[in-house]
Amino acid sequence: MRGTMGVGKTAVCRELMKLLAPCAWLDGDWCWMMEPFTVNGENRAMVLDNIAHLLRAYLQNSGYETVLFCWVLHEPGILDGLLSRLEGCEYALFQVALTCSEETLRRRLEADAARGTRAPDVVGRSVRRLPLYAAMGLPTLATDGLTPLEAAREIKRMLEAGEC
Repeated sequence: MRGTMGVGKTAVCRELMKLLAPCAWLDGDWCWMMEPFTVNGENRAMVLDNIAHLLRAYLQNSGYETVLFCWVLHEPGILDGLLSRLEGCEYALFQVALTCSEETLRRRLEADAARGTRAPDVVGRSVRRLPLYAAMGLPTLATDGLTPLEAAREIKRMLEAGEC
């Protein structure tokens, strides 16, 4: 699952994991938990290595039928690079991009910033990335007006119908 910051990836995965159990979930942001948050070549390489390692471990674990992975993934090459590190693992890849209106996105992110859970500068960056997902040609789900559980149920329906 991909989408810009604030579209609901984490909240939806939290619900989707319950609906698709036995299931494991990796949020790519967990591998960026560092202070100070520094995006540079060394940290980017480390994060991608960590994500690939964790995905491989989940995929090879016989206890899970489904592995959810969510991250911003605003450039197609990011996922391609990760998938190239999973050679030898058997899996079927299903993708969906979460979207929402700019108004909804701004409202969500500004509320997060007011609570102190996001930096205020995330609003502009996230709004600029929003159009990238429609251009990827992936199945999308607009999360405007949906609870995380409703969005998770719709993604499950899409999976079962072969729509993603």
